[in-house]
Amino acid sequence: MQPLPPPPEEARRDGAEDAQWSRPECQVWTGTLLLGTCLLYCARVSMPVCTVSMSQDFGWNKKEAGIVLSSFFWGYCLTQVVGGHLGDRIGGEKVILLSASAWGILTAATPLLAQLSSAHLFFMTFSRILTGVYFPALTSLLSQKVRESERAFTYSAVGAGSQFGTLVTGAVGSLLLDWYGWPSVFYFSGGLTLLWVCYVYRYLLSEQDLILALGVLAQGVPVSRHTKVPWRQLFRKPSVWAAISSQLSAACSFFILLSWLPTFFEETFPSSKGWVFNVVPWLVAIPASLFSGFLSDHLINQGYRTIAVRKFMQVMGLGLSSVFALCLGHTSSFCKSVVFASASIGLQTFNHSGISVNIQDLAPSCAGFLFGVANTAGALAGVVGVCLGGYLIETTGSWTSMFNLVAAVSSLGLCTFLLFGEAQRVDLSPTHEDL
Repeated sequence: MQPLPPPPEEARRDGAEDAQWSRPECQVWTGTLLLGTCLLYCARVSMPVCTVSMSQDFGWNKKEAGIVLSSFFWGYCLTQVVGGHLGDRIGGEKVILLSASAWGILTAATPLLAQLSSAHLFFMTFSRILTGVYFPALTSLLSQKVRESERAFTYSAVGAGSQFGTLVTGAVGSLLLDWYGWPSVFYFSGGLTLLWVCYVYRYLLSEQDLILALGVLAQGVPVSRHTKVPWRQLFRKPSVWAAISSQLSAACSFFILLSWLPTFFEETFPSSKGWVFNVVPWLVAIPASLFSGFLSDHLINQGYRTIAVRKFMQVMGLGLSSVFALCLGHTSSFCKSVVFASASIGLQTFNHSGISVNIQDLAPSCAGFLFGVANTAGALAGVVGVCLGGYLIETTGSWTSMFNLVAAVSSLGLCTFLLFGEAQRVDLSPTHEDL
């Protein structure tokens, strides 16, 4: 008597486990993706670092400079879901490599494009929306290739590249700007990105797989019965909405602090050194991110329930971080303010080991798509939050109101996740429904 074949879901699950990276492969890819994230942020920060010099050279007013800077942000919002969906379908590593090739070329070509006309510059800047696919594709890749007990540290380690890249461009970019002018900053970040692409292409990806991915993109991504995103099934689950809400709150709080902290320090402590409050919090964030990932995986390996660990990480990333944000509004000491800001920014990295990995727990087969939805909502909420923060500061004349806003947004997301957050998969179904 022939044994019955395993159900389709079990077969897909076994296939996914077989496709996971071995420990040496995971270590190589973690280091490679950390460097990729670093280079992504080098490219992102290059334009803000050079905006003042470029405005002087090309005669941009504040409105024109704002268009150049904001076009990148809006494009970043628009490509989240697309990047995640493509990562789920053709492989996140291929999407990352193709997008890195594009943003590397465009970044290195910025000085040439800037000489042509402002229209070309705007087109070039908006074209860098391709960087928006990076994190959703990364989430898709790690959800399929990394074991659950190692996801938190891997994601946190890779995510630490964002802080490192910001510091590298802020430090090295400032020196290059002073020594060789603003074009050198774009040559530096774009050139390093293309070198990274060459390394990944030569040593980590097969040429056949990449050509196949390009062919699939050219012909349109095929969607079979078992690869459709289960839209209705996902969005009927309270745990999915809890994850989206928490990600929205985390992103909104981060964008508010990122946008207003420098102004807070400059106005509250006008004689302070800018490099202190612009550098120290990000230096603290790097080891904090690595520690949160290590702690999360360690607790899971010790037998603690996955969802309990994810919720603990969110208590730290949204709860305790907002407490330190509140403290910023009630101190007149520069040293204490730097400590509170560093603690708040550092603790926010615990979200990498909480909600960011929880999305991979819930739907590893379409984690890129789901992260894209959540991150798009978070980015748009960040725009509203930053504007609302400015309105509160202007109308109340106090920075305390802005920090209260951060605490309120964080608390809302935290309470929702504590009540409805789960870690069981919600993407497994014999038939995937589509809206």
